[in-house]
Amino acid sequence: MRAPAIVQVLYFAAAREKIGLAQEAVALPAAVTTLGALRALLAERHPILALPAIRGAVNQSFAGPETLIAGGDEIAFIPPTTGG
Repeated sequence: MRAPAIVQVLYFAAAREKIGLAQEAVALPAAVTTLGALRALLAERHPILALPAIRGAVNQSFAGPETLIAGGDEIAFIPPTTGG
């Protein structure tokens, strides 16, 4: 049996505060092959990720929900922020 693929998920700003974690390692179920599918999976336990304003990134580049992901990828969820 093959070991599950693992991605490192990073949370920033309000997402990190709400979730209570800065990062976590996530084993990808076989059916989770896109950023959108991972986001939907994680939103079940971290509802803030369901907010459409939160952007996703794969390997330090902003990405859409159709972006393919694989073991070893770094995934980030970044809420909008304000600044001057």
